[in-house]
Amino acid sequence: MIDGVRLLTLANHLDERGRVVELFRADDDTLPAFGQVHVSTVRGGAIKAWHRHRKRTDVLACVQGLVRLGLYDPREESPTHLEVNELFLAPESPYRVLIPPRVWFGLKGIAEGESLVVVWTDEAYNPLVPDEERWDPLVNEIPFDWERRDR
Repeated sequence: MIDGVRLLTLANHLDERGRVVELFRADDDTLPAFGQVHVSTVRGGAIKAWHRHRKRTDVLACVQGLVRLGLYDPREESPTHLEVNELFLAPESPYRVLIPPRVWFGLKGIAEGESLVVVWTDEAYNPLVPDEERWDPLVNEIPFDWERRDR
């Protein structure tokens, strides 16, 4: 796993009525400070990539559908410099992924229809001074292929 990225299995309380998945708790010391929470939707087959934040930490959890998460570590001082990770996020296997500053990441919608990803950040978005960089999902220096691979 890329240095600083944390994958946490979420508590999943299931009974005959349905389930409750604990995404974020005030007593969870693995979460960064609170900045904002928002929902990002990804349509099936769409790619929302690549982007990173200079200072902000993002924590992602998929609550509907299925998304493919790509991660790339360009940080020269990192022990995982140039490492690529791929994760699949869905409510059926509830995970929360913490993405540290300066790590590139992107999402591809895998499910039919729209997938919903809840995003916790440690800083609120400021449209006047956005803390983000973006690259084209297909034309960049990241060694990641968004095409489907049937294994």
